[in-house]
Amino acid sequence: MSNQTHATSTDAPRETPPTIIVIFGASGDLTARKLAPAIFNLSKDDLLPESCYLIGYGRSSMSDEAFRDYLRESLASHSRRPIEEATWDALAPNISFHAGGYDELDSYKELDTKITAIEESLGSYAQCLFYVSTPPGVFMPILENLGTSGLAKRHKGQATASKVIIEKPFGRDLQSAHELNGVINRRFEESQVFRIDHYLGKETVQSLLVQRFANSIFEPVWNRNYVSSVQITVSENLGVGSRGGYYDRSGALRDMIQNHVMQLLALTAMEPPSSLDPEAIRDEKVKALQALKPVAFTGDDPEVVRGVYTEGLVDGQRADGYLEEEAIPQSSSTETYAALRLSLDNWRWKGVPFYIRSGKRLAMKASEIVVQFSRPPAILFGEGQRFKVEPNLLVIRIQPNEGITLYLNSKVPGLETKLQPIKLAFGYETTFGSNTPEAYERLILDALNGDGTLFIRGDEAETSWSLLSPVLEFWEAQGKNGLESYSAGTWGPLAADKLLLKGGHEWLTGKEYQ
Repeated sequence: MSNQTHATSTDAPRETPPTIIVIFGASGDLTARKLAPAIFNLSKDDLLPESCYLIGYGRSSMSDEAFRDYLRESLASHSRRPIEEATWDALAPNISFHAGGYDELDSYKELDTKITAIEESLGSYAQCLFYVSTPPGVFMPILENLGTSGLAKRHKGQATASKVIIEKPFGRDLQSAHELNGVINRRFEESQVFRIDHYLGKETVQSLLVQRFANSIFEPVWNRNYVSSVQITVSENLGVGSRGGYYDRSGALRDMIQNHVMQLLALTAMEPPSSLDPEAIRDEKVKALQALKPVAFTGDDPEVVRGVYTEGLVDGQRADGYLEEEAIPQSSSTETYAALRLSLDNWRWKGVPFYIRSGKRLAMKASEIVVQFSRPPAILFGEGQRFKVEPNLLVIRIQPNEGITLYLNSKVPGLETKLQPIKLAFGYETTFGSNTPEAYERLILDALNGDGTLFIRGDEAETSWSLLSPVLEFWEAQGKNGLESYSAGTWGPLAADKLLLKGGHEWLTGKEYQ
Protein backbone atom coordinates (compact mmCIF):
# COMPACT_ATOMS: atom_id res chain seq x y z
CA MET A 1 0.00 0.00 0.00
CA SER A 2 1.34 3.44 0.89
CA ASN A 3 3.51 5.02 3.57
CA GLN A 4 0.87 7.72 4.08
CA THR A 5 -1.08 7.70 7.34
CA HIS A 6 -3.43 10.16 8.98
CA ALA A 7 -3.66 11.64 12.43
CA THR A 8 -5.76 8.90 13.89
CA SER A 9 -3.79 5.89 12.68
CA THR A 10 -1.27 4.06 14.85
CA ASP A 11 -0.76 0.96 12.77
CA ALA A 12 1.59 0.48 9.88
CA PRO A 13 -0.26 0.46 6.55
CA ARG A 14 -2.02 -2.85 6.04
CA GLU A 15 -2.15 -4.97 2.91
CA THR A 16 -5.72 -4.78 1.68
CA PRO A 17 -7.13 -8.01 0.18
CA PRO A 18 -8.57 -8.14 -3.35
CA THR A 19 -11.57 -5.85 -3.33
CA ILE A 20 -14.82 -5.45 -5.24
CA ILE A 21 -16.42 -2.00 -4.83
CA VAL A 22 -20.15 -1.96 -5.61
CA ILE A 23 -21.70 1.51 -5.91
CA PHE A 24 -25.48 1.66 -5.57
CA GLY A 25 -26.69 4.75 -7.42
CA ALA A 26 -23.73 4.55 -9.77
CA SER A 27 -25.17 6.91 -12.37
CA GLY A 28 -25.86 9.62 -9.80
CA ASP A 29 -24.23 12.97 -9.23
CA LEU A 30 -22.15 11.90 -6.22
CA THR A 31 -20.49 9.09 -8.18
CA ALA A 32 -19.59 11.48 -10.99
CA ARG A 33 -18.33 14.34 -8.83
CA LYS A 34 -16.72 12.54 -5.90
CA LEU A 35 -16.60 8.75 -5.88
CA ALA A 36 -15.16 8.06 -9.34
CA PRO A 37 -12.45 10.77 -8.96
CA ALA A 38 -11.60 9.44 -5.48
CA ILE A 39 -11.17 5.88 -6.74
CA PHE A 40 -9.10 7.06 -9.71
CA ASN A 41 -6.76 9.14 -7.54
CA LEU A 42 -6.33 6.32 -5.04
CA SER A 43 -5.33 4.10 -7.94
CA LYS A 44 -2.94 6.74 -9.25
CA ASP A 45 -1.25 6.82 -5.84
CA ASP A 46 -1.06 2.99 -5.69
CA LEU A 47 -3.39 2.94 -2.68
CA LEU A 48 -5.97 0.54 -4.08
CA PRO A 49 -5.52 -3.22 -3.73
CA GLU A 50 -3.57 -4.80 -6.56
CA SER A 51 -6.78 -6.59 -7.58
CA CYS A 52 -9.63 -4.08 -7.44
CA TYR A 53 -12.95 -4.22 -9.29
CA LEU A 54 -15.71 -1.62 -9.57
CA ILE A 55 -19.32 -2.60 -10.22
CA GLY A 56 -21.88 0.12 -10.76
CA TYR A 57 -25.41 -0.80 -9.66
CA GLY A 58 -28.36 1.17 -11.01
CA ARG A 59 -31.97 0.82 -12.02
CA SER A 60 -31.42 1.93 -15.62
CA SER A 61 -29.85 -0.47 -18.09
CA MET A 62 -26.33 0.46 -19.18
CA SER A 63 -23.60 -1.51 -20.93
CA ASP A 64 -20.20 -1.96 -19.30
CA GLU A 65 -18.64 0.15 -22.04
CA ALA A 66 -21.17 2.97 -21.59
CA PHE A 67 -20.53 2.97 -17.83
CA ARG A 68 -16.76 3.18 -18.41
CA ASP A 69 -17.30 6.11 -20.78
CA TYR A 70 -19.51 7.82 -18.19
CA LEU A 71 -16.84 7.46 -15.51
CA ARG A 72 -14.07 8.70 -17.79
CA GLU A 73 -16.09 11.81 -18.64
CA SER A 74 -16.68 12.33 -14.93
CA LEU A 75 -12.94 12.18 -14.26
CA ALA A 76 -12.23 14.71 -17.00
CA SER A 77 -14.62 17.15 -15.32
CA HIS A 78 -14.09 16.50 -11.62
CA SER A 79 -10.76 14.82 -10.85
CA ARG A 80 -8.25 16.99 -8.99
CA ARG A 81 -5.56 15.63 -11.27
CA PRO A 82 -5.61 14.97 -15.02
CA ILE A 83 -6.36 11.49 -16.34
CA GLU A 84 -3.22 9.42 -16.62
CA GLU A 85 -3.67 6.86 -19.37
CA ALA A 86 -1.66 4.14 -17.63
CA THR A 87 -3.83 4.46 -14.51
CA TRP A 88 -7.07 4.47 -16.48
CA ASP A 89 -5.97 1.54 -18.64
CA ALA A 90 -5.30 -0.49 -15.50
CA LEU A 91 -8.71 0.38 -13.99
CA ALA A 92 -10.98 0.20 -17.02
CA PRO A 93 -11.01 -3.58 -17.67
CA ASN A 94 -12.22 -4.16 -14.09
CA ILE A 95 -15.19 -1.77 -14.37
CA SER A 96 -18.66 -3.14 -15.11
CA PHE A 97 -22.32 -2.28 -14.63
CA HIS A 98 -25.14 -4.27 -13.05
CA ALA A 99 -28.72 -3.17 -13.72
CA GLY A 100 -31.42 -4.01 -11.22
CA GLY A 101 -34.03 -2.64 -8.85
CA TYR A 102 -33.06 -1.76 -5.32
CA ASP A 103 -35.95 -3.83 -3.98
CA GLU A 104 -35.54 -6.82 -6.32
CA LEU A 105 -33.94 -9.73 -4.45
CA ASP A 106 -33.20 -11.66 -7.66
CA SER A 107 -30.95 -8.83 -8.84
CA TYR A 108 -28.87 -9.12 -5.67
CA LYS A 109 -28.54 -12.86 -6.21
CA GLU A 110 -27.32 -12.15 -9.74
CA LEU A 111 -24.83 -9.67 -8.29
CA ASP A 112 -23.64 -12.38 -5.90
CA THR A 113 -23.09 -14.69 -8.87
CA LYS A 114 -21.05 -11.99 -10.63
CA ILE A 115 -18.92 -11.44 -7.51
CA THR A 116 -18.31 -15.18 -7.16
CA ALA A 117 -17.17 -15.33 -10.80
CA ILE A 118 -14.63 -12.58 -10.13
CA GLU A 119 -13.30 -14.51 -7.12
CA GLU A 120 -12.99 -17.66 -9.22
CA SER A 121 -10.99 -15.74 -11.83
CA LEU A 122 -8.70 -14.43 -9.08
CA GLY A 123 -8.36 -17.80 -7.41
CA SER A 124 -8.97 -16.18 -4.00
CA TYR A 125 -11.64 -14.54 -1.88
CA ALA A 126 -12.27 -10.79 -2.24
CA GLN A 127 -13.78 -8.32 0.18
CA CYS A 128 -16.88 -6.47 -1.02
CA LEU A 129 -17.31 -2.79 -0.23
CA PHE A 130 -20.95 -1.81 -0.86
CA TYR A 131 -21.35 1.96 -1.23
CA VAL A 132 -24.96 3.09 -0.75
CA SER A 133 -25.02 6.35 -2.72
CA THR A 134 -28.75 6.64 -3.35
CA PRO A 135 -31.66 8.76 -2.14
CA PRO A 136 -32.33 7.88 1.53
CA GLY A 137 -35.74 6.44 0.69
CA VAL A 138 -34.11 3.26 -0.67
CA PHE A 139 -31.44 2.80 2.03
CA MET A 140 -33.54 0.22 3.88
CA PRO A 141 -34.44 -2.01 0.90
CA ILE A 142 -30.80 -2.05 -0.21
CA LEU A 143 -29.56 -3.00 3.26
CA GLU A 144 -32.31 -5.59 3.72
CA ASN A 145 -31.58 -7.21 0.36
CA LEU A 146 -27.84 -7.24 1.00
CA GLY A 147 -28.71 -9.24 4.11
CA THR A 148 -31.34 -11.55 2.61
CA SER A 149 -29.17 -12.38 -0.42
CA GLY A 150 -26.21 -13.31 1.79
CA LEU A 151 -24.00 -10.54 0.38
CA ALA A 152 -23.73 -8.88 3.81
CA LYS A 153 -22.41 -12.07 5.38
CA ARG A 154 -19.82 -13.01 2.75
CA HIS A 155 -16.68 -14.34 4.46
CA LYS A 156 -17.98 -13.20 7.85
CA GLY A 157 -15.26 -13.07 10.50
CA GLN A 158 -12.46 -13.08 7.93
CA ALA A 159 -10.25 -10.33 6.50
CA THR A 160 -12.43 -10.38 3.39
CA ALA A 161 -15.73 -9.78 5.24
CA SER A 162 -18.16 -7.45 3.46
CA LYS A 163 -18.33 -3.76 4.37
CA VAL A 164 -20.96 -1.11 3.67
CA ILE A 165 -20.66 2.68 3.38
CA ILE A 166 -23.90 4.61 3.95
CA GLU A 167 -24.21 8.20 2.78
CA LYS A 168 -25.98 10.94 4.68
CA PRO A 169 -28.64 11.79 5.66
CA PHE A 170 -28.77 9.03 8.26
CA GLY A 171 -32.46 9.31 9.09
CA ARG A 172 -34.77 12.31 9.24
CA ASP A 173 -35.25 12.25 13.00
CA LEU A 174 -34.53 10.07 16.01
CA GLN A 175 -37.21 7.50 15.18
CA SER A 176 -36.11 6.99 11.55
CA ALA A 177 -32.42 6.85 12.57
CA HIS A 178 -33.31 4.23 15.18
CA GLU A 179 -35.24 2.20 12.59
CA LEU A 180 -32.36 2.42 10.10
CA ASN A 181 -29.91 1.29 12.78
CA GLY A 182 -32.27 -1.59 13.52
CA VAL A 183 -32.05 -2.80 9.91
CA ILE A 184 -28.27 -2.42 9.93
CA ASN A 185 -27.87 -4.28 13.20
CA ARG A 186 -29.93 -7.20 11.89
CA ARG A 187 -27.90 -7.49 8.71
CA PHE A 188 -24.37 -6.37 9.62
CA GLU A 189 -21.92 -6.24 12.49
CA GLU A 190 -21.10 -2.66 13.54
CA SER A 191 -17.48 -3.24 12.46
CA GLN A 192 -18.75 -3.72 8.87
CA VAL A 193 -20.64 -0.41 8.79
CA PHE A 194 -19.22 2.98 7.77
CA ARG A 195 -21.69 5.89 8.09
CA ILE A 196 -19.99 8.58 6.08
CA ASP A 197 -19.78 12.32 6.68
CA HIS A 198 -17.36 13.76 4.16
CA TYR A 199 -16.48 16.64 6.51
CA LEU A 200 -14.57 14.16 8.66
CA GLY A 201 -12.31 13.44 5.69
CA LYS A 202 -11.17 17.04 5.33
CA GLU A 203 -7.56 17.63 6.29
CA THR A 204 -8.31 20.36 8.83
CA VAL A 205 -10.89 18.22 10.63
CA GLN A 206 -8.47 15.28 10.78
CA SER A 207 -5.81 17.68 12.05
CA LEU A 208 -8.05 18.93 14.86
CA LEU A 209 -7.06 16.01 17.09
CA VAL A 210 -3.41 16.72 16.36
CA GLN A 211 -3.76 20.43 17.20
CA ARG A 212 -5.46 19.59 20.48
CA PHE A 213 -3.48 16.62 21.71
CA ALA A 214 -0.03 17.00 20.12
CA ASN A 215 0.56 20.63 21.17
CA SER A 216 0.98 21.30 24.87
CA ILE A 217 0.10 25.00 24.47
CA PHE A 218 -3.55 24.21 23.69
CA GLU A 219 -4.80 21.30 25.79
CA PRO A 220 -4.15 22.93 29.23
CA VAL A 221 -6.35 25.92 28.27
CA TRP A 222 -9.01 23.95 26.35
CA ASN A 223 -11.64 24.25 29.09
CA ARG A 224 -14.08 26.50 30.99
CA ASN A 225 -11.27 28.26 32.87
CA TYR A 226 -9.82 29.86 29.75
CA VAL A 227 -12.40 29.56 26.96
CA SER A 228 -15.16 32.15 26.75
CA SER A 229 -17.13 30.58 23.89
CA VAL A 230 -16.89 28.27 20.90
CA GLN A 231 -18.48 29.13 17.55
CA ILE A 232 -19.01 26.75 14.65
CA THR A 233 -20.17 28.16 11.32
CA VAL A 234 -20.96 26.24 8.14
CA SER A 235 -22.26 28.79 5.66
CA GLU A 236 -23.05 28.68 1.96
CA ASN A 237 -23.45 31.62 -0.38
CA LEU A 238 -25.48 29.63 -2.92
CA GLY A 239 -29.21 29.03 -2.82
CA VAL A 240 -30.93 25.67 -3.19
CA GLY A 241 -30.65 25.71 -7.00
CA SER A 242 -32.02 22.57 -8.65
CA ARG A 243 -32.17 20.74 -5.28
CA GLY A 244 -35.28 22.60 -4.17
CA GLY A 245 -37.50 19.53 -4.00
CA TYR A 246 -35.03 17.66 -1.79
CA TYR A 247 -34.08 20.65 0.32
CA ASP A 248 -37.65 21.61 1.15
CA ARG A 249 -38.10 18.19 2.75
CA SER A 250 -34.91 18.66 4.70
CA GLY A 251 -33.91 22.18 5.77
CA ALA A 252 -30.73 23.53 7.35
CA LEU A 253 -31.00 21.59 10.62
CA ARG A 254 -31.28 18.21 8.91
CA ASP A 255 -29.08 18.98 5.91
CA MET A 256 -26.03 20.40 7.70
CA ILE A 257 -26.28 20.81 11.45
CA GLN A 258 -27.31 17.28 12.49
CA ASN A 259 -24.31 15.79 10.72
CA HIS A 260 -21.47 18.15 9.72
CA VAL A 261 -21.81 20.70 12.50
CA MET A 262 -22.45 18.21 15.29
CA GLN A 263 -19.40 16.22 14.22
CA LEU A 264 -17.24 19.34 14.42
CA LEU A 265 -18.68 20.08 17.86
CA ALA A 266 -17.94 16.56 19.10
CA LEU A 267 -14.32 16.69 17.95
CA THR A 268 -13.86 20.13 19.51
CA ALA A 269 -15.45 19.24 22.85
CA MET A 270 -14.40 15.61 23.36
CA GLU A 271 -12.08 14.45 26.13
CA PRO A 272 -8.66 12.99 25.25
CA PRO A 273 -9.19 9.38 24.12
CA SER A 274 -7.26 6.62 25.86
CA SER A 275 -5.61 5.72 22.54
CA LEU A 276 -5.89 6.37 18.82
CA ASP A 277 -7.96 3.24 18.42
CA PRO A 278 -11.08 4.11 16.36
CA GLU A 279 -13.49 2.97 19.07
CA ALA A 280 -11.66 4.95 21.79
CA ILE A 281 -12.05 8.13 19.73
CA ARG A 282 -15.69 7.44 18.86
CA ASP A 283 -16.46 6.67 22.51
CA GLU A 284 -15.29 10.16 23.51
CA LYS A 285 -17.26 11.81 20.71
CA VAL A 286 -20.44 10.10 21.92
CA LYS A 287 -19.76 11.18 25.51
CA ALA A 288 -19.41 14.80 24.38
CA LEU A 289 -22.75 14.66 22.52
CA GLN A 290 -24.42 12.97 25.49
CA ALA A 291 -23.30 15.87 27.71
CA LEU A 292 -25.30 18.40 25.65
CA LYS A 293 -28.25 19.83 27.56
CA PRO A 294 -31.68 19.83 25.88
CA VAL A 295 -32.32 22.92 23.77
CA ALA A 296 -34.76 25.53 25.10
CA PHE A 297 -36.90 26.56 22.12
CA THR A 298 -39.63 28.41 24.05
CA GLY A 299 -39.74 30.82 26.98
CA ASP A 300 -37.98 34.13 27.65
CA ASP A 301 -34.57 32.96 26.42
CA PRO A 302 -34.94 30.56 23.49
CA GLU A 303 -31.69 28.94 22.37
CA VAL A 304 -32.57 28.34 18.74
CA VAL A 305 -33.31 30.58 15.76
CA ARG A 306 -34.51 29.63 12.30
CA GLY A 307 -34.83 31.77 9.21
CA VAL A 308 -35.46 31.77 5.48
CA TYR A 309 -33.73 33.90 2.83
CA THR A 310 -35.61 36.50 0.84
CA GLU A 311 -34.58 38.43 -2.25
CA GLY A 312 -31.21 40.14 -1.94
CA LEU A 313 -27.89 40.98 -3.58
CA VAL A 314 -25.12 38.42 -3.99
CA ASP A 315 -21.91 39.66 -5.61
CA GLY A 316 -23.82 42.66 -6.87
CA GLN A 317 -26.46 40.54 -8.61
CA ARG A 318 -30.09 40.09 -7.61
CA ALA A 319 -30.75 36.72 -5.99
CA ASP A 320 -34.19 35.16 -5.67
CA GLY A 321 -35.78 34.51 -2.32
CA TYR A 322 -36.35 30.90 -1.21
CA LEU A 323 -40.04 30.93 -2.11
CA GLU A 324 -39.11 32.03 -5.65
CA GLU A 325 -36.81 29.05 -6.16
CA GLU A 326 -37.77 26.12 -8.39
CA ALA A 327 -39.97 23.44 -6.76
CA ILE A 328 -40.54 25.42 -3.52
CA PRO A 329 -44.25 25.74 -2.56
CA GLN A 330 -45.49 29.10 -1.27
CA SER A 331 -46.74 27.37 1.85
CA SER A 332 -43.22 26.15 2.77
CA SER A 333 -42.04 26.72 6.33
CA THR A 334 -38.65 25.05 5.78
CA GLU A 335 -35.71 26.86 7.34
CA THR A 336 -32.71 27.77 5.18
CA TYR A 337 -30.86 29.02 8.28
CA ALA A 338 -30.57 27.65 11.79
CA ALA A 339 -28.54 28.80 14.80
CA LEU A 340 -28.38 27.27 18.26
CA ARG A 341 -26.77 28.05 21.61
CA LEU A 342 -25.73 24.76 23.18
CA SER A 343 -24.32 23.90 26.61
CA LEU A 344 -22.35 20.86 27.72
CA ASP A 345 -23.11 19.76 31.24
CA ASN A 346 -19.69 18.34 32.08
CA TRP A 347 -16.59 19.32 34.04
CA ARG A 348 -14.57 20.68 31.12
CA TRP A 349 -17.20 22.88 29.50
CA LYS A 350 -19.69 23.84 32.23
CA GLY A 351 -20.82 27.43 31.55
CA VAL A 352 -19.16 27.74 28.11
CA PRO A 353 -21.68 28.41 25.31
CA PHE A 354 -21.25 26.60 22.01
CA TYR A 355 -22.82 28.68 19.24
CA ILE A 356 -23.52 26.81 16.00
CA ARG A 357 -25.10 28.02 12.78
CA SER A 358 -25.57 27.00 9.17
CA GLY A 359 -27.46 28.50 6.28
CA LYS A 360 -27.83 29.11 2.58
CA ARG A 361 -27.52 32.39 0.68
CA LEU A 362 -25.27 33.85 3.36
CA ALA A 363 -22.56 36.43 2.78
CA MET A 364 -19.82 33.93 2.02
CA LYS A 365 -19.00 30.23 1.84
CA ALA A 366 -17.14 29.30 5.00
CA SER A 367 -16.70 26.47 7.47
CA GLU A 368 -14.91 27.48 10.65
CA ILE A 369 -14.46 26.62 14.29
CA VAL A 370 -13.63 29.69 16.40
CA VAL A 371 -12.41 29.15 19.95
CA GLN A 372 -12.65 32.47 21.79
CA PHE A 373 -10.48 32.68 24.90
CA SER A 374 -11.30 34.79 27.94
CA ARG A 375 -9.93 38.31 28.08
CA PRO A 376 -7.05 38.96 30.50
CA PRO A 377 -7.77 40.99 33.65
CA ALA A 378 -8.19 44.70 32.83
CA ILE A 379 -5.31 45.84 35.04
CA LEU A 380 -2.39 46.83 32.83
CA PHE A 381 -4.28 47.40 29.60
CA GLY A 382 -7.77 48.33 30.62
CA GLU A 383 -8.24 52.00 29.78
CA GLY A 384 -11.16 51.70 27.37
CA GLN A 385 -10.54 52.36 23.71
CA ARG A 386 -6.94 53.43 24.19
CA PHE A 387 -5.79 49.84 24.41
CA LYS A 388 -8.76 47.86 23.07
CA VAL A 389 -7.65 44.45 24.29
CA GLU A 390 -9.32 41.88 22.03
CA PRO A 391 -9.87 38.26 23.06
CA ASN A 392 -7.41 35.71 21.73
CA LEU A 393 -8.95 33.51 19.06
CA LEU A 394 -8.02 30.20 17.53
CA VAL A 395 -9.71 29.90 14.14
CA ILE A 396 -9.73 26.47 12.52
CA ARG A 397 -10.76 27.03 8.91
CA ILE A 398 -12.15 23.98 7.12
CA GLN A 399 -13.11 25.75 3.91
CA PRO A 400 -12.21 27.65 1.88
CA ASN A 401 -8.40 27.82 2.18
CA GLU A 402 -8.00 25.18 4.87
CA GLY A 403 -5.78 26.34 7.69
CA ILE A 404 -5.42 27.60 11.25
CA THR A 405 -5.06 31.17 12.52
CA LEU A 406 -4.20 32.34 16.03
CA TYR A 407 -5.12 35.93 16.92
CA LEU A 408 -3.00 37.73 19.51
CA ASN A 409 -2.74 41.32 20.76
CA SER A 410 0.40 43.22 19.83
CA LYS A 411 1.83 46.70 20.28
CA VAL A 412 1.60 48.94 17.24
CA PRO A 413 5.08 50.33 16.36
CA GLY A 414 5.50 53.93 17.54
CA LEU A 415 6.15 56.12 20.54
CA GLU A 416 2.67 55.65 21.92
CA THR A 417 1.41 52.38 23.45
CA LYS A 418 -1.39 51.20 21.21
CA LEU A 419 -2.63 47.65 20.79
CA GLN A 420 -3.83 45.87 17.69
CA PRO A 421 -4.89 42.27 17.03
CA ILE A 422 -2.43 40.41 14.83
CA LYS A 423 -2.64 36.93 13.40
CA LEU A 424 -0.30 33.98 13.12
CA ALA A 425 -1.60 31.99 10.17
CA PHE A 426 -0.93 28.60 8.66
CA GLY A 427 -2.51 27.43 5.39
CA TYR A 428 -2.43 23.92 4.03
CA GLU A 429 -2.01 25.09 0.47
CA THR A 430 0.94 27.41 1.14
CA THR A 431 2.71 24.92 3.41
CA PHE A 432 1.96 21.57 1.77
CA GLY A 433 0.92 22.53 -1.77
CA SER A 434 -2.50 22.75 -3.36
CA ASN A 435 -2.97 19.15 -4.48
CA THR A 436 -4.35 17.88 -1.18
CA PRO A 437 -6.31 14.59 -1.40
CA GLU A 438 -10.08 14.99 -1.44
CA ALA A 439 -12.07 13.94 1.63
CA TYR A 440 -13.64 10.99 -0.20
CA GLU A 441 -10.21 9.59 -1.01
CA ARG A 442 -9.34 9.45 2.66
CA LEU A 443 -12.66 7.94 3.66
CA ILE A 444 -12.87 5.29 0.94
CA LEU A 445 -9.29 4.24 1.73
CA ASP A 446 -10.10 3.96 5.45
CA ALA A 447 -13.21 1.89 4.73
CA LEU A 448 -11.17 -0.45 2.52
CA ASN A 449 -8.75 -0.89 5.42
CA GLY A 450 -11.52 -1.29 8.00
CA ASP A 451 -10.58 1.88 9.92
CA GLY A 452 -13.75 3.45 11.36
CA THR A 453 -12.11 6.44 13.06
CA LEU A 454 -13.51 9.04 10.67
CA PHE A 455 -16.97 7.48 10.41
CA ILE A 456 -20.08 7.88 12.56
CA ARG A 457 -21.14 5.09 14.87
CA GLY A 458 -24.81 4.16 15.23
CA ASP A 459 -25.19 5.42 18.80
CA GLU A 460 -23.46 8.66 17.80
CA ALA A 461 -26.05 9.35 15.09
CA GLU A 462 -28.93 8.63 17.46
CA THR A 463 -27.46 10.81 20.23
CA SER A 464 -27.27 13.74 17.83
CA TRP A 465 -30.84 13.19 16.68
CA SER A 466 -32.10 12.93 20.26
CA LEU A 467 -30.99 16.53 20.81
CA LEU A 468 -32.38 17.94 17.57
CA SER A 469 -35.58 15.97 16.94
CA PRO A 470 -37.56 17.90 19.60
CA VAL A 471 -36.57 21.15 17.86
CA LEU A 472 -37.79 19.84 14.51
CA GLU A 473 -41.06 18.65 16.04
CA PHE A 474 -41.61 22.07 17.63
CA TRP A 475 -40.95 23.86 14.34
CA GLU A 476 -43.29 21.55 12.48
CA ALA A 477 -46.06 22.33 14.96
CA GLN A 478 -45.36 26.08 14.65
CA GLY A 479 -45.45 26.19 10.86
CA LYS A 480 -44.31 29.64 9.75
CA ASN A 481 -44.77 31.04 13.22
CA GLY A 482 -41.36 32.25 14.45
CA LEU A 483 -39.69 31.75 11.07
CA GLU A 484 -37.43 34.80 10.70
CA SER A 485 -36.34 36.23 7.35
CA TYR A 486 -33.00 37.52 6.09
CA SER A 487 -31.91 39.04 2.82
CA ALA A 488 -29.82 36.87 0.50
CA GLY A 489 -26.16 37.88 0.76
CA THR A 490 -26.30 38.75 4.48
CA TRP A 491 -25.28 36.75 7.55
CA GLY A 492 -28.75 35.65 8.57
CA PRO A 493 -31.62 37.00 10.67
CA LEU A 494 -31.13 39.61 13.40
CA ALA A 495 -32.46 37.16 15.98
CA ALA A 496 -29.30 35.07 15.50
CA ASP A 497 -27.17 38.01 16.66
CA LYS A 498 -29.38 38.45 19.71
CA LEU A 499 -28.78 34.79 20.53
CA LEU A 500 -25.20 35.70 21.44
CA LEU A 501 -25.76 39.08 23.07
CA LYS A 502 -26.82 37.70 26.43
CA GLY A 503 -23.38 36.15 26.87
CA GLY A 504 -21.60 39.26 25.63
CA HIS A 505 -20.56 37.59 22.38
CA GLU A 506 -20.98 38.22 18.66
CA TRP A 507 -20.54 36.08 15.58
CA LEU A 508 -16.92 36.33 14.48
CA THR A 509 -16.85 34.57 11.12
CA GLY A 510 -17.54 37.14 8.44
CA LYS A 511 -16.59 40.12 10.61
CA GLU A 512 -13.11 41.45 11.34
CA TYR A 513 -11.68 37.98 12.02
CA GLN A 514 -12.62 36.25 8.76
